Amino acid sequence: MSAPTQPQFDPDLAREEAAGDPRQLVERREVGMSLEAPFYTSQEYYDLDIDAIFAKSWIFVANEAEIPDAGDYVTVTVGRYSIIVTRDDDENVRAYHNVCRHRGARIINDERGSVGRIVCGYHQWTYGMDGKLVFADSQAPDFDPSCFSLRGVHARSVGGLIFICISNDTPPDFDDFAATVEPYLAPHRLREAKVAKQIDLIEHGNWKLTVENNRECYHCGGHPELLSSYFPVYGFDLDDLPPRLVPARDRYVTAMAELVDKCETLSLPYAEIEELDTRPTGFRIDRVPLEKAGESFTPDGTAASKRLMADFPSPKLGRLGFHVQPNAWFHFMADHAITFSAIPIAPDQTLVRTTWLVHPDAVEGVDYDIDNLTSVWRATNEQDAGFVERAHQGLLSPAYIPGPYSPSEYQVEAFINWYIGRLRKHLAE
Repeated sequence: MSAPTQPQFDPDLAREEAAGDPRQLVERREVGMSLEAPFYTSQEYYDLDIDAIFAKSWIFVANEAEIPDAGDYVTVTVGRYSIIVTRDDDENVRAYHNVCRHRGARIINDERGSVGRIVCGYHQWTYGMDGKLVFADSQAPDFDPSCFSLRGVHARSVGGLIFICISNDTPPDFDDFAATVEPYLAPHRLREAKVAKQIDLIEHGNWKLTVENNRECYHCGGHPELLSSYFPVYGFDLDDLPPRLVPARDRYVTAMAELVDKCETLSLPYAEIEELDTRPTGFRIDRVPLEKAGESFTPDGTAASKRLMADFPSPKLGRLGFHVQPNAWFHFMADHAITFSAIPIAPDQTLVRTTWLVHPDAVEGVDYDIDNLTSVWRATNEQDAGFVERAHQGLLSPAYIPGPYSPSEYQVEAFINWYIGRLRKHLAE
């Protein structure tokens, strides 16, 4: 019997296939297959992603716990945009373009801090926390400061998670999205939490590879620390599993039945809601059990913090999983919460920011050990960074052609469907 025929690589054809403009590549995208290489490797497509996706979607940028007091701020860089996210004197979350209304200088260079006023370091134009210009030296007699307030950016807090939208034309479904997920988030009291730790990691790959990697557990065998407390059946059809996952499935089904009983007793929302590619603000949320002790993301599954996030009667409440297109995912347990954001830096670089939140009165060294609190996801993030880099390196080869998603990667397919839909809308405008 002759050996199966292998597809032959033609360098000239590869160059021709990679030369299509965005409209052509968007329209010829094949459902169920990964994207063509330029979507990940090209500066042109990176710029398109900033304009079509990150400037026009609601994106997660920070936690309210990062700006607990009036005057606190963080700055976020999204492509060409620099945004100040702050809390005004009335405790409202606000966001502004980090651009002085005098001659356009960058106002704040620091990543975070606290101020009484927003002062440009160039000519000292000074703005209130409400964005209004309150001081501009040596102006003409007819100068009207009310015409030169900071340019605002849409900002919303959903259960303590801060989202911004740079475009004036915000996706129309955000109010419905917020109303749907708030009941799931509210019991964890994220608005009252404090930051225990925040780690920034630069992944050497395109932002879409970072998100795709997050949306599937096909690769979870490469996460031994995570699998100490995480059921590896995420994304799989429980009735059609590889034999290696059947024992984990059986434990999961038993733990899920126990969790449902607890949630019903405590009136905690737990049912899965999945609208990943059917709306402008695509999302997925559900509460599921954890392995071993079932309390938290720790090596043995026990709670990482003695002080629970809220008045939960037990730390064994699994984890509330939540992710939002295009750039965020979250895990909320009884004892702590973890938020993740992915921000593009370049076609081949992505900032992944991970933040661990605990009860505001939890004391490090007394209620929690910071290494134990963060160990699982520090290891998992480093491993994911390696996977993303390998994926990007492969996409740089002219020999790459799109390959099929497995059934367990259906959420990757949904993310790509959402992404292509947003590109189509942008390119048609």
